Amino acid sequence: MAESEKRLSSLDVCAGAGGLALGLEQAGFDPVLLLENREVVCRTLRANRPRWDVLQTDLLEFDPAEHRQVYDVDLLSAGLPRVKATAAINRPRGSDLEFELLKATIMLLYGVQPRALLVENVADLVTKNAYEPMRKYVCKELDHLGYRYEWFVVNAADHRVPQNREQGILVAFKGDYLDVFEQPSPVMEPPMTVGDALEESMKARGWAQAAEWAAQADKLAPTLVGGSWERGGPDLGPTGSKKAWARMGVDGATIADEVPDADFEWNPELGRQGMVKLTVGQAARLQGFPPDWRFEGGKTVRYRQVGHASPPPVAEALGQAIRAALTYGRA
Repeated sequence: MAESEKRLSSLDVCAGAGGLALGLEQAGFDPVLLLENREVVCRTLRANRPRWDVLQTDLLEFDPAEHRQVYDVDLLSAGLPRVKATAAINRPRGSDLEFELLKATIMLLYGVQPRALLVENVADLVTKNAYEPMRKYVCKELDHLGYRYEWFVVNAADHRVPQNREQGILVAFKGDYLDVFEQPSPVMEPPMTVGDALEESMKARGWAQAAEWAAQADKLAPTLVGGSWERGGPDLGPTGSKKAWARMGVDGATIADEVPDADFEWNPELGRQGMVKLTVGQAARLQGFPPDWRFEGGKTVRYRQVGHASPPPVAEALGQAIRAALTYGRA
């Protein structure tokens, strides 16, 4: 088998609904273990990939010495909960869970010793001064371990995801692999719009106005937001996002059980009752998941999983770039 055709290994932490792992799988990485702390999300992972080894556990409690298959994997990947600029480096454990999970991911490098690291988070982690203490902490640990690294931002819309979704990315390598690493280039095609992505599904129950609606939904979706696991129902994001959806004739304040039927009259001038509502499956399509990817649980829980996920097409592009560096670079 040619070197470029070999499958590589990965450890995926804070796996969520599998968006990062799915994209990396498509890029040639097979996970030896996936960590996720929510039972229903673990069921989603197992339902879609029964062969994946999914461990329900808290990353803060994970000991790689008890799971030696993770030693020396090619890639440690982490789609972490969104860190906040208010997190402080020296606060006691648990006061800023998101930052604690970022630190725990970096600490895993000591035991796992992967050839490469991929962390996905908010774009602000890369670009904003308020996050500088976090970046300094991470860089200090990477320097100590002998990893070379690069911070950058990607927009999912540049990779055929019909959504304006900026992601902050950290990539790190042992050895000299960084010398040949190239950030994934935007796909040289027109961006996919909401109408492009959802027209066919809108026709599924015979809705006659589906093509009319899709023609005017000729924009990118605003960033999908999963919201809190502890409170609230499903919606498509904060006030600004809901206004953007309303301009496309979509009620962003709720999620539907089904797409419109043949009798639905789309007339946004009537307010919310005249607007179309998206389903969880349609939200997943806007996040870049394939149509056959299943999400377990009730509607709100399924939407939470979609909103918190990493878009698989972006993960695939990043995985291809990392794979190319590991294949053709020098240790």
